[in-house]
Amino acid sequence: MTDKQKEQIRKLRSKGASYTAISKKLKISANSVKSFCRRDISTAEEDDESFPNGGCENCGRPVNQIEGRKKKRFCCDKCRNRWWNSHLDLVNRKSVHSLVCPNCRCEFKYYGNAPRKYCSHKCYIAYRYKGEIINGE
Repeated sequence: MTDKQKEQIRKLRSKGASYTAISKKLKISANSVKSFCRRDISTAEEDDESFPNGGCENCGRPVNQIEGRKKKRFCCDKCRNRWWNSHLDLVNRKSVHSLVCPNCRCEFKYYGNAPRKYCSHKCYIAYRYKGEIINGE
């Protein structure tokens, strides 16, 4: 890949062009464009105008903001997952349900839409197959 192609890729990506669109325009493979963009973070860090709103909320690395699109908060999925897992108190959990386990009769809460009946797998096995009642989990 030539230096001229690399510069064209940088310009097109800053305008929001996709890997496929760039590859068709420059007549190189989409995987080459994608690989270059992923490796080219070091040159993007030098360009302060590309990152007007600061960096990744998790690691601080610059995040390339594309005009006309939603503001990105994280540089990658790994950082996004780490940040949200360490800030569970900020997660808006709208689907929390409260039930009573038919085996141990303790009240438990679960998150999500999947129907649950027992507080744990242990209670399910005890109630379903052994007929035992385990008090409190």
